Amino acid sequence: MASQDWFDKDFYAVLGVSKDVSDADLKKTYRKLARKYHPDSNQGDAAAEAKFKEISEAYAVLSDAEQRAEYDQIRAMGTGARFTAGGQGAGGFEDVFSMFGQGRGGGARYQSAEDFDDIFSMFNQQQGGRFGSGRFGQTSGGFRGFGGPTKGADIAARTTIDFLTATKGETITLQGEDGKPFKVKIPAGVKDGQKIRLRGRGRPSPDGGENGDIVVSVTVRPHPVFTRDGLNLRVTVPVTFTEAVLGATIEVPTLGGDPVKLRVAPGTPSGRVLRVKGRGVATTKGTGDLLAEVQIAVPAHLEGEAREALERFHELEPKENPRADLMQKARG
Repeated sequence: MASQDWFDKDFYAVLGVSKDVSDADLKKTYRKLARKYHPDSNQGDAAAEAKFKEISEAYAVLSDAEQRAEYDQIRAMGTGARFTAGGQGAGGFEDVFSMFGQGRGGGARYQSAEDFDDIFSMFNQQQGGRFGSGRFGQTSGGFRGFGGPTKGADIAARTTIDFLTATKGETITLQGEDGKPFKVKIPAGVKDGQKIRLRGRGRPSPDGGENGDIVVSVTVRPHPVFTRDGLNLRVTVPVTFTEAVLGATIEVPTLGGDPVKLRVAPGTPSGRVLRVKGRGVATTKGTGDLLAEVQIAVPAHLEGEAREALERFHELEPKENPRADLMQKARG
């Protein structure tokens, strides 16, 4: 970095922190910004890449205790100090050296060799050091060499679990890409297609940053009876024509438990949903219900007295057209 940049750039403002920010808060703020503007997350976004370079540059200086102290000293000189090519012109090295020697008659006076040592030690120039190298602002690592340690690569993994495991939760063992087993805690209520992130279990960083993560994609096998509706479980329950018309008490299965009894009211239509409180998916965020949808089972074959009885019923049933309202609405 050119020396002038340290005068012109407010690294604290770039990161949005105060000058007395702690190392821990500085690191936390940088990581948050780095995740937001990292080029991998903003493909083709030149503005995001520029911002990432800017915050990485700022963090590389402020996260190093010596560089931060040097930077604070330089910034304390004020924006009036300037380095000019060859040291020419007013407002050049003269402004900087005036900090270390009392001028006479308005000019700067260089009192001793120690004064020079004090100045050059700020910029790491002893023994042939050069601007733009070493400790003076030059960053390394990170995206394309723009400072800040980069996070290691993530490792993708997959697992298929049964419906009950997905609703109840369980710790399972998978095999890593290196052949070693690792454990994954499946939380209760995990959904099909959901990803579980194991932080710090991925590949190491190439420059001393955080390890990557293991990202496990979960596939849930469908259940032959139950389906998920958020935290609720749904089940379709067949009832006979007479049960729906006359009413009945029926048994309904539950997931992994004993059946429960439900009352079907007389005249219950097909498609009505009966609710059993608290028999859905139980998670830390709440517990769902069991939703039993009534489906009237129509006999495929009727013979003898049963058919005759139904025909007599047909002669006696109310002469209402159940499709009349549908036809009326269709006509507009």
